[in-house]
Amino acid sequence: MNDFNRKVEEAAERLERESAEFVKYLNDEVVPAVRQHSTKALRVAAEKLAALADYMDQHKASGK
Repeated sequence: MNDFNRKVEEAAERLERESAEFVKYLNDEVVPAVRQHSTKALRVAAEKLAALADYMDQHKASGK
């Protein structure tokens, strides 16, 4: 039974270590990438909305 407890403790320690590494990876690599792509998507959407507004202004002016 003592051997089983030792293995469980080793597994728990390893899990804690690897969990910390995974969280660090998420914070250092994944989060910045998501933020970068999110801002790019917002910029593209802003450009499309500006183009739509220009289109609507042109057609509103010609319709009068």
